[in-house]
Amino acid sequence: MRKLTADCIYTPEGVFESDKAIVVSELGEILALVPRQQYSSSEIEQYKGALIPGFINAHCHLELAHLKGCIATGTGLIPFITQVVKMRDFPKEQILKAIAEADAEMYANGIQAVGDISNQVDSFETKKLSPIHYYTFVELFDFLQGSKASEFAAPYLKVYEEAPFENGNRKSLVPHAPYSVSKELHQLIVEANRGAKKTVSLHNQETNAESELFLNQSGPFLQFFKDFGFSIDHFNERGLSSLSYALENMDPFHRTLLVHNTMSTPDDVTNALAWGKQVYWVTCPNANLYIENRLPNYQALLSTDAVFALGTDSLSSNWKLSIWSEIQTLLRYNSYLKLEDLIQWGTLNGAKALGMEGELGSFEVGKKPGVLNLGFDSEGKLSFHSEVVRVI
Repeated sequence: MRKLTADCIYTPEGVFESDKAIVVSELGEILALVPRQQYSSSEIEQYKGALIPGFINAHCHLELAHLKGCIATGTGLIPFITQVVKMRDFPKEQILKAIAEADAEMYANGIQAVGDISNQVDSFETKKLSPIHYYTFVELFDFLQGSKASEFAAPYLKVYEEAPFENGNRKSLVPHAPYSVSKELHQLIVEANRGAKKTVSLHNQETNAESELFLNQSGPFLQFFKDFGFSIDHFNERGLSSLSYALENMDPFHRTLLVHNTMSTPDDVTNALAWGKQVYWVTCPNANLYIENRLPNYQALLSTDAVFALGTDSLSSNWKLSIWSEIQTLLRYNSYLKLEDLIQWGTLNGAKALGMEGELGSFEVGKKPGVLNLGFDSEGKLSFHSEVVRVI
């Protein structure tokens, strides 16, 4: 049993409080959050700065870790996707080594659970051995070729069968993005997930080109499909936003992660919340900057009831896998955001999004959330200059 304290502790209510201590079992379970005065200085571990729960990375592509530094920044989404699809010729040993190293990097950076996109089985052995909880999203796409939805889905259904589902790991089938999933494939996914409540994810409104495709059947995505040999002459969703199209074909029974949301508006949030009450808006600011050099309009979205969580995306689109780095970026570019709120995004909100709030995300009795030390900066404050170190 360990007794830990710091200048302040981040409480389950989402605020920093001084004069608190947490008691943690040998297995990492929170036994109590109590006044610090209950223990003498000789029997308690004392840290500078704050103690906060372990982070939740709600969106990652662990299997792309081997592409670190391979794709230029600022190219825009469509050139980025094209390069990822074409970069297949890597030795298996290199891919597996990069995956294991990325998993270790995330744990060292204080990440306790990950919502991870998988199209291959490459990451599964690492996930089985990792101290991190993984929610594996096996992602399906058919480039809007609805008549061939089952054919496109077949190899990914085999991947799904092999995905880890023990030791805290979970899995579900998910659609890739509105522009890559037909109505027929959406229906296949809905049927496969029917029953127990799950979490599903969707890459959402990342670029203007997505809106152009759905509203006007124009823009760069037309050439994208042509370059890959796919006709979308049959696709006639003109006038419907990409998000509206996706939600019409998804199941509101499940927790739903909308990821990136670079172009999302308050009206999109309102419409999504009218569709389903468990919608989470997952933002990956460093990946947004890496790919399109722009961020969502957080100030506008915060005028709604949107619930935010944080993700890192992949090492093909980020410099590191660190939720604290995402928070630092948000604070640098949006100084009106509050540190307390962003920690909530990166801990309890993410745990709720993955359905893991009973185990992770806050210092509540019975949970095993991990414990991190958020240190003071050079001026003795908690700021984006602070650093995070794992304690438990």
